[in-house]
Amino acid sequence: MPARPSVLFVTDLAYEARGRRYCDEDIFLSSRLRDDFGIALCHPLDAAALMDAFDAVVVRNSGPVLHYQKEYDAFREQAAARGVRVYNPLSGRGDMAGKQYLLDLTAAGYPVIPTVDRPQDLGRLPETGEYAVKPKAGADSIGLTFVPRDRLGGLAYGDILVQPRIDFRYEVSFYYVDDAFQYALHAPDPHQRWVLEPYEPTDADLGFARRFIDWNTLDHGIQRVDACRTQGGELLLVELEDLNPYLSLDLVTGRTRDTFVAGMTASLHRFLDTPPRS
Repeated sequence: MPARPSVLFVTDLAYEARGRRYCDEDIFLSSRLRDDFGIALCHPLDAAALMDAFDAVVVRNSGPVLHYQKEYDAFREQAAARGVRVYNPLSGRGDMAGKQYLLDLTAAGYPVIPTVDRPQDLGRLPETGEYAVKPKAGADSIGLTFVPRDRLGGLAYGDILVQPRIDFRYEVSFYYVDDAFQYALHAPDPHQRWVLEPYEPTDADLGFARRFIDWNTLDHGIQRVDACRTQGGELLLVELEDLNPYLSLDLVTGRTRDTFVAGMTASLHRFLDTPPRS
């Protein structure tokens, strides 16, 4: 019997996320992947030292990397230099690479919350009562503040992003493995982001989400497209999560969980069977 491929599953089981149980999700997911792979779990700070012994490294609920940015950057550099297979692949253009994508998508005319990072571009933002100011290296709403327009000129630009504060009806997330849609969840109450319920997307909704999956050009991996529904009914991108998106698997049906696990398992096999990029 051939040996199962070995996977180093990177997770921070002790990380306390608001409204989410990171540890439960990764205990479940790693236990199911064990049917096809030899699995070992490790903390993100240990990944660089251990990764050479495995066929692939799967980065899951590892927490915001800003808490260990130096070590994460070293992990990326060493993985690339040593030809380690990392899933999601480190070529992602979304949150994996910082928040620059929000600026790029705004400039390219995509349906995204308008985003600028220079005072001379403030005129590109719509007039609204308040504006969201967030660090470019932010995650999990860390460092997020709201300011009136008359204070925008006095901000310390360089490492921040500015967006209009959107009066939205609800937030919705679309979950993908590779380029295949898996399920969607939404937060009916705008003030409770992580109180989620199943959502049945329309064809137009899926077309919206697919634009960002196509833009990201990740051949393999798990992605979450986060959007908000404005009072006018349109969807706007909030975030394109391609580093370690939480999946809220505890909120979907058993059949949907099984389908997701099967999709991720098949994706990992394809990933391991694909020659690495030179």
